[in-house]
Amino acid sequence: MAKILKASTGLTGLAVSTNPHHTLCALYGKILRAVAKMPQEASYRKYTEQLVKQRADAVAKNKDIVALEKAVGCGQVEELIVQAENELILARKMLGWKPWEKLVQPAPARQWDWPPAQISEPKV
Repeated sequence: MAKILKASTGLTGLAVSTNPHHTLCALYGKILRAVAKMPQEASYRKYTEQLVKQRADAVAKNKDIVALEKAVGCGQVEELIVQAENELILARKMLGWKPWEKLVQPAPARQWDWPPAQISEPKV
């Protein structure tokens, strides 16, 4: 049975992928290898690993592109590829940033308060 490729993604600048299953499997594997280098308790590793494994499982189970897109629910396969490429870039940056390590100096008091500034009403 021959593959029927769609003519267009309908999204400007986003070309149709000729082999999305292979591309996604390769990207998901690279992301998982990158996050495996992080401590197991690191939040970024835990949640990224969980999401990527779910998506890799969807790729393995759904050979039909439409079924894959529906199973993941986050756009066309070409968009999933862009998302995976961006996640791989971020995962590699996180390895350099090491956000799981302790701060060099204590965080400023009230750093996470919201709203960030108390703006009083203007006096008329």
